[in-house]
Amino acid sequence: MNIQYSIFNIQFSFLRLVRVRVKAREAIQTMKHDNDSGQAANLITVRGLSKSFTNGGTRIDVLKTVDFDLSIGESVAIVGASGIGKSTLLHILGTLDRPDSGELRFRGDDVFSYDDLKLAQFRNQSVGFVFQFHHLLPEFSAVENVMMPALIHGASKQKANQAAEEILVRVGLKDRLHYRVGKLSGGEQQRVALARALVLKPAILLADEPTGNLDKSNSEQVHSLLMELNKELSMTLVVVTHNSELASFMSRRVTIFDGRLAPVTESV
Repeated sequence: MNIQYSIFNIQFSFLRLVRVRVKAREAIQTMKHDNDSGQAANLITVRGLSKSFTNGGTRIDVLKTVDFDLSIGESVAIVGASGIGKSTLLHILGTLDRPDSGELRFRGDDVFSYDDLKLAQFRNQSVGFVFQFHHLLPEFSAVENVMMPALIHGASKQKANQAAEEILVRVGLKDRLHYRVGKLSGGEQQRVALARALVLKPAILLADEPTGNLDKSNSEQVHSLLMELNKELSMTLVVVTHNSELASFMSRRVTIFDGRLAPVTESV
């Protein structure tokens, strides 16, 4: 009886091992298929995006049926002259503005089909923003400013404080945690804004002229931070910039020509 029981256990264990291996093989094949089809790599897929404005009775088509894919962890610079639609595209990517037509899919979901509440929750959790002007609250401390997205997300004050302190230390502000933002230098304020954008570790960071108000030294520090964090967090990074040095660090550079996205040329 003991021998039969032992043989049964061996057979059962063998069958279970076979099942595990089969499931693992199936999972690998599924992942391979997704990678081959490009579905797993794309964080954002834009198709047929159009946006126009009316100025003095004249319609201006800023974006015309734009198609655009963003991969996980990719870095992209949108460059070119003022007024061609760079910021408009960035705002639509961040769902701060809606297109006239077309769709924007985030990991397969059509985000503009969300109601206003769900769209706000999506922005809070998945998208970080950094602008030319930091838009910080000057009477609050650095850590209090950075805590705010986490508190809005529903984190406890303790967890929000911990997350804020960790990212502020990472951007080099360990000794400025409790300084009021109005007392910080311009470069320090922009690093607080960057920390605030990243406190929830969003999948994508959108930056609109992030070093436009900074001197060369502070600009270089922010450039380095952006690229380091892009790699560390596997975070997709899209930057609108006139700064050719910052643009050169990106894995891809594009511009907008006649309302459509185009690869950058040396003359841009």
